[in-house]
Amino acid sequence: MKYFVTGGAGFIGSALIRHLILNTEDEVLNFDKLTYSGNLDSVKRVSKSCRYKFVKGDINNKDLLSNIFDEYNPDYIMNLAAETHVDKSITNPYKFIETNICGTYNLLLAAQEYWNRSANNKKKVFRFHHISTDEVFGSLSSIGLFSEKSQYNPSSPYSASKASSDHIVKAWFKTYGLPILITNCSNNYGPYQNKEKLIPCMIKNALNKEILPIYGDGQNIRDWLYVEDHVAALLLVIKKGIVGETYNIGGNCEKTNLEVVNLVCDNIRQSKFLRKEESFDYQKLIKFVRDRPGHDYRYAIDSSKIKKEIGWYPKETFETGLKKTVDWYLRNIIFLN
Repeated sequence: MKYFVTGGAGFIGSALIRHLILNTEDEVLNFDKLTYSGNLDSVKRVSKSCRYKFVKGDINNKDLLSNIFDEYNPDYIMNLAAETHVDKSITNPYKFIETNICGTYNLLLAAQEYWNRSANNKKKVFRFHHISTDEVFGSLSSIGLFSEKSQYNPSSPYSASKASSDHIVKAWFKTYGLPILITNCSNNYGPYQNKEKLIPCMIKNALNKEILPIYGDGQNIRDWLYVEDHVAALLLVIKKGIVGETYNIGGNCEKTNLEVVNLVCDNIRQSKFLRKEESFDYQKLIKFVRDRPGHDYRYAIDSSKIKKEIGWYPKETFETGLKKTVDWYLRNIIFLN
């Protein structure tokens, strides 16, 4: 099969591409604008494969997309191109509107035209898979879970832009018949994640003996999903998912932000890959800082639909996944620079 992956130099996109090249016989075209969060080093180990191709481009460039679709003839489009940093969306929301909403719209336009002129056998196979977030649902109290039927109630410009893109993708299915799939995932973590995200940021700061800033009182709760478990779910959905449906993907690993940072500190101290032979109390670097505006209290996903209908289950617990993550960063310090 031929995959057209937008945002393939990003965290989740690169994990998807590495998996496809290393574990399947499929072909992949990586389409990425290479903004601050895109890093081609994350796909370097597979970049020499004859089944991999990279094109630098913007999903707002519909003409470029149309030309590539005609030349590459993809079976699957997987849209992972997005601005994702909540703090950045608060200070500069325009980029999030431009990429997450307008970019998705232009990608849909090009995909629709490509699908319309495809042969019937290609039409039957083709899927447009839009990858989204649980943040579109807003905030939970201490009880309850987000299901596929949960009402959208985004809090930040980032989550509002992703909510909008979800609705636009659904509209393309209902109005034009484009065969789409949508997945909403919980917080991802793992190797190659951008150093500004919580876990790699805490690893970097701890190693540099800098403060470990935690918003508010550190009691905000997230459901953590190891990135390779997420990739496995995405590929099952595009193969087995029902056209027009949405699937929630969660790791069933709820932790407060304070718990996460404490576990990061413990894992660094205990890792056999720690370069310096010293004992240090990284927890003393923790500092509570002014809370983020509109900071949602809790996210937690009900993954029963994807488990029951598609047979996906996460392999990693947060403890096993975090150990792999911390060890990877200690072996690959360059990705924290």
